[in-house]
Amino acid sequence: MWWLYLYVGLATAGILVLGVLGIRVYAEVLGLARQVGRSGAELTRAADDLQRAAAPLAREAGELSRS
Repeated sequence: MWWLYLYVGLATAGILVLGVLGIRVYAEVLGLARQVGRSGAELTRAADDLQRAAAPLAREAGELSRS
């Protein structure tokens, strides 16, 4: 009968380990989501900066092609 207690104990320990690992994965996913959000915002800022920097060059190119 002691083997029944052993199996129940091992199953409980396995479920606890899976729970802890699940919590760790969840925490990492939240961190990754925050990092992706920050990276997206930085890319948007960089694209806006590039667009502002390219606008005068585009105007000059348009003026040169009309001349």
